Amino acid sequence: MKKIVKTLAVALLVALSVGVQAQTGKSLTFGFAPGPYADLFKLGIQPGLEKKGYKIAVKEFTDWVTPNTALANSEIDVNIFQHTRYLTKFAEDKNYKLSGVITIPTAAFGLYSKALKVRNVQDLKKILKKGSEVSIPNDPTNLARALIFLKNAGLITIKSDIDVTKATEKDVASNPYGLVFKPIDAAQLPRTLESVTLSVISGNYAISAGIRLNSAIIRERLTQDIIITVAIRTEDLNKQYVKDIKAVVESSDFKRVVENPKYDFAQFERPSWYTTKWKIANK
Repeated sequence: MKKIVKTLAVALLVALSVGVQAQTGKSLTFGFAPGPYADLFKLGIQPGLEKKGYKIAVKEFTDWVTPNTALANSEIDVNIFQHTRYLTKFAEDKNYKLSGVITIPTAAFGLYSKALKVRNVQDLKKILKKGSEVSIPNDPTNLARALIFLKNAGLITIKSDIDVTKATEKDVASNPYGLVFKPIDAAQLPRTLESVTLSVISGNYAISAGIRLNSAIIRERLTQDIIITVAIRTEDLNKQYVKDIKAVVESSDFKRVVENPKYDFAQFERPSWYTTKWKIANK
């Protein structure tokens, strides 16, 4: 009888422990797309959360759609892979209630080439031939972003009477170098370097493909709405785990990882809150 009572008592304690953990949100699953943000998380964020008592699980996805679907369906608790502009557009299109919590250092777009051995856009303009193919992301948000990037590089212009954040190839006003645009799934862009003249590749996919960010002909300067954000379900905005994530990202431990020269993170564009807090300017 005593053995039965003891067994029941142990079972009750386990059940209570699990219940308390669920109530306090001490078990968290984070979702990532391919690229450096899973590494930045594991080095700079996960240790801080574990010190606060969280049990962390990581789930990796292969695209830019599934991580938000999984978040909205409560299959994961947080995702870290997308910028604020993409999150906002995606949530509106799908009627998902998702919100960004805090932005983190971000690997910007770069213009890459295997066919042309040039180190800056001025030299590129001297040797570009009409009909040169340029692969760009095919999702609406990042397609427009890629066109803006090429516009800012002086390679094209975009119609002045449209919202440039929604621009498509049809909205190119002038194309003096005769570029031919090839919209491709963003994850596949590094592979296109074998068959196109130029490719506009997101920093996360460049890194995951072994492409060094400093090999770009030119790199994007980011506005704050295209800095990567930590995303959660909007209903969870005031939960303790969200406050703890924010505190860890704002910590000096996180900064030390970002600024460590042995990682690529020091080449990332830093959010405005980060440059203000730590007085470290973007290069």
